[in-house]
Amino acid sequence: MVNVYVLQSLKDQGYYIGISKDLNKRLEKHNRGRVHSTRNRRPFKLIYKEEFDSYMLARLREKEIKSYKGGNNKFRELIV
Repeated sequence: MVNVYVLQSLKDQGYYIGISKDLNKRLEKHNRGRVHSTRNRRPFKLIYKEEFDSYMLARLREKEIKSYKGGNNKFRELIV
């Protein structure tokens, strides 16, 4: 299984959208500062996830969710 996930920074309330085969391990890396792009925004909490059978489908969904962040209400509906 491959997960698409949305994290929320408890520091700045911003969001991070990613993809991982091992979500628990990936969240731990984010919170320990081992992911360069999120190091200064930790800690994070998981607020949304979806599971997919293939990496390709998960990647397409990740791209779709990232396109919502530009002020689109679809992103807000997704994370509520």
